[in-house]
Amino acid sequence: MAKPEQNIVVIGGGIGGLTAAALLAKRGCRVLVLEQAFIPGGCASTFKRRGFTFDVGATQVAGLEPGGIHAQIFAQLELELPEATPCDPACAVFLPGENQPISVWRDPQRWQAERLAQFPGTERFWAKLDQLFRLCWEFNQRDPILPLHSPRDVLEIVTKLRPQTLLTVPYTLQTVGGVLRRLKLGHHTRLKQFLDLQLKLYSQVDADETAMLYAAVALGLSTEPQGLYHLQGSMQVLSTRLHQAIVNHGGRLITRQRAERIVLKQDRAHTVSVMNLRNQKRWEVPCEQVIANVTCWDLVNLLALNNDYSRRIEKLPSASGAFILYLGVDAACLPADCPPHLQFLYDANGALGENNSLFVSVSRAGDGRAPAGKATIIASTFTETAPWWYENTDYAALKATYTETALQHLAQYFPNLRDYIQHIEAATPRTWQHFTGRHLGMVGGVAQRPWNFGPLSLSNHTPIANVWLVGDSTYPGEGTAGVSYSARNAVQLLERSLR
Repeated sequence: MAKPEQNIVVIGGGIGGLTAAALLAKRGCRVLVLEQAFIPGGCASTFKRRGFTFDVGATQVAGLEPGGIHAQIFAQLELELPEATPCDPACAVFLPGENQPISVWRDPQRWQAERLAQFPGTERFWAKLDQLFRLCWEFNQRDPILPLHSPRDVLEIVTKLRPQTLLTVPYTLQTVGGVLRRLKLGHHTRLKQFLDLQLKLYSQVDADETAMLYAAVALGLSTEPQGLYHLQGSMQVLSTRLHQAIVNHGGRLITRQRAERIVLKQDRAHTVSVMNLRNQKRWEVPCEQVIANVTCWDLVNLLALNNDYSRRIEKLPSASGAFILYLGVDAACLPADCPPHLQFLYDANGALGENNSLFVSVSRAGDGRAPAGKATIIASTFTETAPWWYENTDYAALKATYTETALQHLAQYFPNLRDYIQHIEAATPRTWQHFTGRHLGMVGGVAQRPWNFGPLSLSNHTPIANVWLVGDSTYPGEGTAGVSYSARNAVQLLERSLR
């Protein structure tokens, strides 16, 4: 167990930081969370406008089922799981020129029938994906800590392995695209389009670049006994409950505090220099341990690193940004039986992100996000961050172009949409940078290519012995479930370092 006298500063009150802080406070540590925004939650927080409640980024959550990561952590913290309903289908995916979606059903048999009807002749690929999911999930349930950082880690991981786990080894460095080509399915355009759309949501890159093992887990989580869930109220309920657990166990969280530098003394974090955004005054926080719930790029800046670690980070491809359109509408514009999540890929060239892909989340009646007879529609697309920051960029014009293009595409599914809009607002990488402090407004972490996933991921360890990295830059990647795994791993490693 961690020593109760440890002063632990957590930089960033996203789900990863809140989870680590709550677990450490429960263990008796003195924990202080510093959050730049007005409310905690990071990419899984919310904001309110004219009676509507909008999830700012994440709109669905995995890991609430028995044995899921959120279920495990909430049990450890003696918290009640939030009320939620399974997303079924998890997503309705529309390919170019098609009016009927590919529905990702929660029932495994129904999903199997759907994908074989949609993609005839691809049975071997899906069978392999299912097998790898089962193997990876069984391995993950034994709580391995990856990547390996020391001889002790190697000895410990051996105890987690089973003979069947070795069946995943040949796929460690393979991509989804590579497996498709090996199975002679590289020509299957519809399958490739579907996989590109879905994987981009989870891994930030398409099938040709996504690690096969990561894809197996990400795509397998949609079906029973796992599943994706729609929270009652909003995504904010996760951070609210974790915040309450921190307070219940003697920790503190202060908002509107921007960490500017982790100050070192004798190669260890000594203090954290903080800007109080409420009064624009700087102050110093002494620390014995630091949990940094930030991107790896921001960590390098916080530590002012210039070493092999910083050079590794510098060589990583930039993470994606996002353009998000928030609409408060009259529910009369929603088609009957509208799925909670939709995804579209359009043929037309235009301004709307890579592949002109839109991921759309729609509130449900009575779910706490809209007044009676109203609904929220949140549409997002990935975008490169850099163009939003160029000196010669006409920011207002670029934002207006993205907004108009998104509305035009949405109107193809929601007829006469503009007549029903009661509130409209958009967020860009500049918006994300302003409220979260993430480098260039990145919404994702390290893309899940084979050489950045699993054993080759960034570790929770950093070059500074008492500084730990959590969040979507580390294993196992993005999403509330992913960053919660990262937080739990970091807490275990921190405790181990103090024994």
